Amino acid sequence: MKYQINQNQCGFLLKNGCFVKTLYRGTYHFLKAALGYEVVVEEMDGLVGFNKVPRDILLKDPSFAQNVLHIMIPEGHIGVLKKNGVVSKILTDTEYLYWNVWRRYEVELLDMRVPETAAQVSKACLAQIPGKYYKKIEIQPGELGILYYDNQVVKELGTGTYYYWMYSKDVLCRVVDLKTRPLEITGQEILTADRIGIRINLMCTYKVVEPRTMIETIKNLENQVYACVQLVIREYIGRYRLDELLEQKEEISQFIFTRLKEVEKDYCIQFVSAGIKDIILPGEIRDIMNTVLIAEKRAQANVITRREEVASTRSLLNTARLMDENKTLYKLKEMECLERICAQVGNIQVGGGALLEQLKELVS
Repeated sequence: MKYQINQNQCGFLLKNGCFVKTLYRGTYHFLKAALGYEVVVEEMDGLVGFNKVPRDILLKDPSFAQNVLHIMIPEGHIGVLKKNGVVSKILTDTEYLYWNVWRRYEVELLDMRVPETAAQVSKACLAQIPGKYYKKIEIQPGELGILYYDNQVVKELGTGTYYYWMYSKDVLCRVVDLKTRPLEITGQEILTADRIGIRINLMCTYKVVEPRTMIETIKNLENQVYACVQLVIREYIGRYRLDELLEQKEEISQFIFTRLKEVEKDYCIQFVSAGIKDIILPGEIRDIMNTVLIAEKRAQANVITRREEVASTRSLLNTARLMDENKTLYKLKEMECLERICAQVGNIQVGGGALLEQLKELVS
């Protein structure tokens, strides 16, 4: 049987299923039926695809061994295959055979036994490595990361991006937000000292100052801080009557903030501010207070009205006393009144009498 092998091909000569030798370009004749010869031809590019014979047997042929790259991946390593100097593939199996004739192949071994060494690998390589082999950790500004190996604290991580191998250790990072956080308590129903049910809206801000201790000792930090603020509100608001509460809103806010500062270390946080935002009264109490307010304003308006009336009367009395003592002032007042009367007259009709004499009599 005739076999034609081109320049970029390779042939594997088998006799009765056993490997004999490697054949390269040329024309060959073998009797398959009579002598049991067979030739398997493949392209000399990329991964060696011939698998009818174990690799150890093929590598014993010197002509074959010098044309291939034999890659062995040790335990705890992965390989980065480069084709003509460019990253081509990530190798995770134990053994590979690549044709090394027309394209130049080389391999770089990455040791995964030390988690930190992942940071030394280029991002181009990491982008092709399956995510199950490494862990990417991103710490944003204003955050802090607590790094754990097999649930044991290793170190703290600042702002940045980190990579760790997941082969020998179970890598975990707990990220804590260190920025100031708002916490709003809305619709908190409380009984005052005089047994009136009111609702309080309170706003406070806090930030974490001991992140490692907080992670190890506190679960659901926000829920616990919320409950703490609720108890402090009830502790102080229940001491005051409704009228006192409305009058001392700012003072009570300061008392609450001071009390929160006393217990902040128990939660590994620092309270930045706290204060009462709104006090919501029941509908009936609100109507009663509105009625009282209207009555107070009406009483104040009446007092002002009476005060003005008294002042006006006193002014009239003083004017009358001056006019009585001074006749000239009295005449000036009459002239002023006559002037105002004349200003309202649209026209004057002259009758039979002497107009000048009438005005003179009126003025005198």
